[in-house]
Amino acid sequence: MDPTFRARDRTIAIDAPAAMGIVNASPESFSGDGATTLDQQVAQVADQFAAGALLVDLGGQSANTKTPELAVDEETARLVPLIAAVRSAGIDGLLSIDTYKPAVADACLRAGADVINDVSALHHPELADVVAEWGAGFVLMHTVGPPKVKILEDDLYGDVVADVVDFGHRTLDRLQAAGVSREQVLFDPGVDFAKTPRQSLDLVHGIGRLAELGRPLLLALSRKDFIGAITATTPRRRDAGTLAAVGAVAAAVPETVFRVHDVAATAQFLAVQQAIAEPDRLPAGSVLADDLRREPVPEGDPG
Repeated sequence: MDPTFRARDRTIAIDAPAAMGIVNASPESFSGDGATTLDQQVAQVADQFAAGALLVDLGGQSANTKTPELAVDEETARLVPLIAAVRSAGIDGLLSIDTYKPAVADACLRAGADVINDVSALHHPELADVVAEWGAGFVLMHTVGPPKVKILEDDLYGDVVADVVDFGHRTLDRLQAAGVSREQVLFDPGVDFAKTPRQSLDLVHGIGRLAELGRPLLLALSRKDFIGAITATTPRRRDAGTLAAVGAVAAAVPETVFRVHDVAATAQFLAVQQAIAEPDRLPAGSVLADDLRREPVPEGDPG
């Protein structure tokens, strides 16, 4: 697998598991975590980069199928000021934009974003032209049907992994023909998008087969329905299940970026998982600092 990922003037190697943070400028978010002010959103971006995110995904329109699609002007108005504020704050990390609309993508790339995260499987083909023009990074996600339409059919796939791989091969060729090189693409198999919980579970179980696409993966596993179906929990109670899924995928395909709500927990989980697999990551003479041996006593607390 080629780990090279190119987004505008940046080239990085995704040769180990990494995290993508999430900042929702959409109060309709299914997790109920859409920040309400621009300052809060900028602080979230800064915090997620500080916690170890490789990139942060900004969303102006929720994927929640119970809310209507936003007009281009409204989605743009949520995102462009946020991008400008992040850059004005001196935050230089990779910014991804969760949109499938060409006009929104163009405005956001013009404002300083680096990557377009398309959850529609190129529902608007001209989006590829926008990405090619800017030399932006691109997240290609598998789904069927139009955006913001819930599709749950038990017999939709004969072999969900094979269908996703076939889509990947075909669409990577299509993108290359439009001027978007393979190095610009991360592939997202689309967990929970037009997939029942069992189909999503089968996809995660067979994730190693996606390595044949030759591209690093991006998996949005955080708080997904298939985890809720396994654990009978609501979205904000699925973080432990999310880490279990992250661990399984990271072991199977290390060249994966995980889109997660809790970047700090994910980064800690991955660091420990990798150190257990490769003990030399922790120098033999390492000693835990005294101030990390116990929780600090709050001021005014006699202990």
